[in-house]
Amino acid sequence: MIEVTWGSASDRGRVRPVNEDSLLASPTLFVVADGMGGHAAGDVASQLAVDGLTQLLDSDPIGVPEVLEAIDEANLSIVNRAAASEERAGMGTTIAGVAVVEVGGIDHWMVFNMGDSRVYRMIDDELIQVTVDHSEAQEMVASGQLTLEEARTYRRRNVVTRSLGIDPPDAVDTWVFPPVPGERFLLCSDGLTTEVDEGAIRTFLERIDDPQEAAQVLVRAAIDAGGSDNVTVVVIDHRATDASDVDENTVPRRIGGA
Repeated sequence: MIEVTWGSASDRGRVRPVNEDSLLASPTLFVVADGMGGHAAGDVASQLAVDGLTQLLDSDPIGVPEVLEAIDEANLSIVNRAAASEERAGMGTTIAGVAVVEVGGIDHWMVFNMGDSRVYRMIDDELIQVTVDHSEAQEMVASGQLTLEEARTYRRRNVVTRSLGIDPPDAVDTWVFPPVPGERFLLCSDGLTTEVDEGAIRTFLERIDDPQEAAQVLVRAAIDAGGSDNVTVVVIDHRATDASDVDENTVPRRIGGA
């Protein structure tokens, strides 16, 4: 059994009139969604995404297929709600999450994402970005047109290339890997990573043991740095596990992201 403690925090920031981010934090499922479409749309889309995955909390155990099915159903809910209201036409949301899933009778982590909300994993004091941004900026980094530093201030850095709210649906990226006691996860919307660089994020995560305090401090750091967007953070600490390694581990050791 994977045992965790966690903390979460969210703020609309200094510029946005509404917080269009939504989050879910439970012992087996953690999700951050960053809505798009403006007031009365983005916040609805992100909440529909979170609500769609909340149904997984009634399943024990959760499997990888169930997570993917819930994401598909959440996407359909957003598409249908947008079609039913002119003011919500075109709304969508990013999604990034960590779920405890059963693989071969053993608990594993499943990380998933669509868009530019991120999941990081800290292990042995090394901060690794597990997810890869689905964004115009990341595509330009991958093609060599931008450096990682240039991507942070690229004028179209907020343009995402995959999201929930598309018909037919975009593909969701997934990683499945065994747990390691003592590891820490960070889920965040781009309101954090736009304002706070990875070096500072790593320092905060190293220095602050309590996950709730860490989440609150990271959100405050983003606001103090400018707060140009909504910012949402979830910090998860893995306390203990009785899981053992399996044949396949799909998590990358290191991924560079925008």
